[in-house]
Amino acid sequence: MELYKAAMVLGGVGDALGYRNSRWERCPSGVAILSELKALGGLEGITVSADEWPVSDNTVMHIVTAETLVSDIWSLTDLYREMVKAYVEIVEQIHKRQPDPATIEGCSQLKPDNYLLGWHTPFNKKGSGFGAATKAMCVGMRYWQPEKLDNLVEVSIECGRMTHNHPTGFLGSLCTALFASYAVQRKPVVEWGREMLKVLNAAETYCRKTIRHMAEYQESWFYFETKWQSYLEERGIAQEGQNTPKFPKIYNAEERDQVYREWSSEGVGGRRGHDAPMIAYDALLSVDNNWTELCNHAMFHGGLGGATGSIAGCLYGLLFGMVDVPKGLYLNLEFREKLEELAAKLHKAANEGEAV
Repeated sequence: MELYKAAMVLGGVGDALGYRNSRWERCPSGVAILSELKALGGLEGITVSADEWPVSDNTVMHIVTAETLVSDIWSLTDLYREMVKAYVEIVEQIHKRQPDPATIEGCSQLKPDNYLLGWHTPFNKKGSGFGAATKAMCVGMRYWQPEKLDNLVEVSIECGRMTHNHPTGFLGSLCTALFASYAVQRKPVVEWGREMLKVLNAAETYCRKTIRHMAEYQESWFYFETKWQSYLEERGIAQEGQNTPKFPKIYNAEERDQVYREWSSEGVGGRRGHDAPMIAYDALLSVDNNWTELCNHAMFHGGLGGATGSIAGCLYGLLFGMVDVPKGLYLNLEFREKLEELAAKLHKAANEGEAV
């Protein structure tokens, strides 16, 4: 229970820190961000609150997704109908939080009055953004058991493509849901990436079964897989038994910015569904349970620090709880009580509820 609370809260903290009311997400330099952070007194000198350090749309969308997962539903179809309603209702409230454009476009395509097809959105060539990945950790927390993998795959894909109907987008939601489930299972972090790649076949099988947009998907399906395979090879952990990640001898803020840009599809680290979870994962691999260094790697870089920070913070919470996190970062966090309440409900639903 406490790890679930830490996960939901620290996902919000990571988002608020990396976002910094949109200021740091617009900064192309991690060096400059860390310099500003030092002038603020470092992490110990920050008091995160809704006024100065609001969360972005990442946390808002994670909240509403979690709310649907703990609602009174009888089937996955009912769940999707609830998600459609929730996303349509919340979209007007996230405009001021600099949302992923694909989130706004996707929500505008949802049809809450269509009982059978309300969550079927058109294929979107521009739907490859980070927004599907940042709202799906709760899916993995709800369906964390290995025997519920089919549910995790289906729900993460469907909630992902409601807003990001592009493989690079919705495979990002599958990725973060899987990583959250692996954290709850206590699977070694070094294994997560290659285990995730094994699940992509199940994802493709599910998408083919739904008979929606496979012709369009086919053109870009393997981009996500190829980028992740390349990353795992770069770190020397692509094969079974390779459990010692290899990092550059110099891996400071300037070097990380360069590496993150290279992983990106457009030179902005964390902008897409493949590299937002990749940066968060890389941070966990690199720093283990050091919260300050996790922030340096995943929140404070030249790119979408709110996106990568929300994922990294949530996964850190599932692994380590509130270890070494200054209280000023979370006591006055926007929506903290809501996040803790949802964490308790997710834990109960995951461990005591039915398979739905």
